[in-house]
Amino acid sequence: MNFDEAIGIHSRWKHRLRTSLANHDLSLRPAEVRLDYKCVLGQWIYGAGARFSALPEFAKLKYDHTRFHMVAADLVKRAHLGENIEAEVAPCSNSEFSLASAAVVIGLMSMKNRLSEKHVVHA
Repeated sequence: MNFDEAIGIHSRWKHRLRTSLANHDLSLRPAEVRLDYKCVLGQWIYGAGARFSALPEFAKLKYDHTRFHMVAADLVKRAHLGENIEAEVAPCSNSEFSLASAAVVIGLMSMKNRLSEKHVVHA
């Protein structure tokens, strides 16, 4: 996969989480959502992507991806407690969730710009 595909993968994961929370689906577990190495992007970061670990953009991406999962897990926890989190997961909100997600996308774009598209992300 290339960096654009990685952005799509992150966006689809975020959309599934939003849909689950909007539908009050309590099957998600905060402890599982918190595991940033379980999603496809996380598997790349902790696997094949580690070859870029010397780059400052990679370190920032890894940090931002972990932060995104922490914020998402907190939202799932709060949803389980019955809190209204709809405004925080709404698209284009200025919530911590949206900011954390945007940071992941910016990180991937930074990696893409640094390396150019001739390099591919191996999943």
